[in-house]
Amino acid sequence: MVNANFPIQVFEHEKLKIGLKDDQLSQAQLKMLQEFYGEKGVPYYKLIHKGVQFTEYVGVIKVGNLTIEVLPKADKSSNRKDWHDILINMLKSVGLFKVHAPSSSTLKLKSNSILDLYFELFVNEVEYLIHRGLIKKYRRIEKNSTALKGPIKFAKHTRLNIVHQERFYISKTVYDKDHLIHQILQKTVRLLQRINDNSDLKSRLGSLGLNFPEVADIKVTEEHFNFQLTRKTEIYRNALDIAKLILLNFHPDVSKGRNNVLALMFDMNLLWEKFVYVSLKRNLRKGDTVTAQNQKNFWKPKLGYKTTIRPDIVLNKGKESCVVVDTKWKNLKASNPSADDLRQLYVYKEYFHSKKVALVYPGEYSKIKSGFYYEKSFQSLGEKECAVITQKSFSDISYWQREISRQIYGWIDEN
Repeated sequence: MVNANFPIQVFEHEKLKIGLKDDQLSQAQLKMLQEFYGEKGVPYYKLIHKGVQFTEYVGVIKVGNLTIEVLPKADKSSNRKDWHDILINMLKSVGLFKVHAPSSSTLKLKSNSILDLYFELFVNEVEYLIHRGLIKKYRRIEKNSTALKGPIKFAKHTRLNIVHQERFYISKTVYDKDHLIHQILQKTVRLLQRINDNSDLKSRLGSLGLNFPEVADIKVTEEHFNFQLTRKTEIYRNALDIAKLILLNFHPDVSKGRNNVLALMFDMNLLWEKFVYVSLKRNLRKGDTVTAQNQKNFWKPKLGYKTTIRPDIVLNKGKESCVVVDTKWKNLKASNPSADDLRQLYVYKEYFHSKKVALVYPGEYSKIKSGFYYEKSFQSLGEKECAVITQKSFSDISYWQREISRQIYGWIDEN
């Protein structure tokens, strides 16, 4: 049975079942996962007989006192620590796990779970902001006052102060720390005080609660994050990014209050796409350009909305040397790409007038296998090429990114 004090680690697509071993679930823990799945389901796992099977999503799920880390896997290695570190470094490299702020240059909980690292990063950010000095903002308030400082709101003044003629119901502007940014951060601090299990963070979260100014308690929704940061508030960006990730992915148990769920999960296909794009961008050659998610119109009915196509990565868009790269997070092993993937790249080649197209997969080895589409007569091979590029993973993320770029640019330069 899983020890509630330590996260259990599984690989994507792996099954987790009821049992008595350390890496198995208890009946109560499975019930919590089943309740979170509910009738509508969740994309992170599916229910199976006496257990769950995870999907292509990776990250961390905390249900009650149970924490599960779901790790990526692209080769035969079953070393969970290696893939735990690779996942964290991939998240760092694409900006989903930011550790570049002045307050977070060193993280103390390096060996702990992904969830602990997110929590500690948020604590570091808020501690830094408090030390630097929290900003004040102007806001408008209405209230009863014994001093006439501000315009009187006559309708409410007449209704509320009929027997208290010494009072004035006024509207005035105040300049203080009670504003939306601090309300969001305080909400996150209070939530972490409830759900954090790491003893090293408990005292720091307690200090934050005591040192943070009194602000209004709000129910945070996605709409609350629809504001633009200014030069003055830009320093709050990292803390707000983590707060958004935590608050919007927290699902409270309204019936019992014990089995709250926090799911910080990422689609591995999207993470791989972003990782390859960032690798090419960071190692971009002089004179080349790289863009992501380029869109072209593809089809439209007489009445209704048009359909578009959107390749993952386009190098040198609009030039004769244009190249389209599409990423897929799956291990092909010895098999060919699916017909759907190959058809997709054929369409990209036609619509983007690209010199070359390629599918990029993770794999056991780094290699390139070129293939050609048949002519429309289906009798002979044509000259339209689609390469299949597989890239071996490396624990050194910077080296891995350089290898991805070297391999793809080397393929582009081939005749």
